[in-house]
Amino acid sequence: MTALRAILHVDMDAFYASVEQRDRPELRGQPVIVGGTSNRGVVAAASYEVRKFGVRSAMPIREALRRCPHAICVKPRMSVYREVSHQVFGIFHEYTPVVEGLSLDEAFLDVTASLALKGDAISIARSIKQKILADTRLTASVGVAPNKLVAKIGSDLNKPDGLTVVNADNMRTVLDPLSVRRLPGLGRKLGERVEGAGLKTLGELRVAPDAVLWPIFGRDSQRMRERAAGIDERPVMSEWDERSISAEETFFTDLADVSRMQAEVARLADRAGTRMRAQNLATGCVQVKIRRADFTTFTRQKRFEPSTTDSRTIAKIAAELLAAWVAEQPRSKVRLLGVGVNHLHAADQLDLFSQGAGGLPAAAAGGTSATALDLTVDQIRERFGSLALRRGSSLPEARGAEETGEDMSEAAPSRARERARLRGASSDKPAGRPGAAPRR
Repeated sequence: MTALRAILHVDMDAFYASVEQRDRPELRGQPVIVGGTSNRGVVAAASYEVRKFGVRSAMPIREALRRCPHAICVKPRMSVYREVSHQVFGIFHEYTPVVEGLSLDEAFLDVTASLALKGDAISIARSIKQKILADTRLTASVGVAPNKLVAKIGSDLNKPDGLTVVNADNMRTVLDPLSVRRLPGLGRKLGERVEGAGLKTLGELRVAPDAVLWPIFGRDSQRMRERAAGIDERPVMSEWDERSISAEETFFTDLADVSRMQAEVARLADRAGTRMRAQNLATGCVQVKIRRADFTTFTRQKRFEPSTTDSRTIAKIAAELLAAWVAEQPRSKVRLLGVGVNHLHAADQLDLFSQGAGGLPAAAAGGTSATALDLTVDQIRERFGSLALRRGSSLPEARGAEETGEDMSEAAPSRARERARLRGASSDKPAGRPGAAPRR
């Protein structure tokens, strides 16, 4: 029998909107929408005042303003949100090293090994909430449970500033009456099908026969019954391998279009390659990370020889890994994508401007023009900014995204990335531009 775990899911309350209301007193008590201000934009966060009108995250701005015409729209300040997120995640790490960040404003914490020193899980949850409020003047809601699934459901039950405890004694009492829509990852369309089959609550889903579930879930029928019963053995994944260099992004709206996924992977591969070259490293393995809308996370990787520093090679392999995953998971919606490089070693020194045969740069003459191009691009970005020169596939119009002047990544803070940044800052070499590196 698996030993009982103590898992917390901490979710900041209306994070972006709450930061804006904290920093701008005139917004307090007002219906605030944080997100793109054009008609193509989407709601990144909605204050509790505007949620009363039916406005929610990922809703088109046009629809949100139709529901609440007097809402105040605020452009996102991602750099500020990331700074606050670093504060919050620093608090998490005071209680446990096993922290799985889902985005800037939420994380799973496994505090099982911390109980002897920090007290019981409920006391730890209360202490974390109090410290977040004291340090940031923001509130968080926490679910305490034996696993990730139930902890996440719990954190959403008593928002804002809630604390919900679910254990073996009250599991049925808490879960069974809940709407099936409370099940993470079920989605609107699938939720409608489940309710159309007469299953309104998790309790009804938990005991439903195959004859009812199979037409909806197929081979996943038993797994959905288990999820409705609060069964989840997934571990809390603290970080990606610290010997890797990665880039990842959590999206405001889950991705369903495969071409959009491939465009995002190409952009993330370019970002990971840039960081790798900034540390004068080459890779012999590319990895992709994919998190579905139901928070199930997959990784796929491929080793190869010879090693490379070429962003296009990294992007090509990452695209192949994503395509293989999509073939296994057709019609899946994706919440997060990441590209990482590992099996790293020192790259051969490359003098881009030394003369080779025929007067060409040595890199080009030696057949490494792709590397020379990458290094030239890196130098231009270092001088003029990361948006100065981009691959066509990473442009907003190619990705179906809205242009913005700052890094819009929602990736959770990474202790490994922060250590690497500090190491780079202390060296003579200019550090690569920090961005959204993965943390798991």
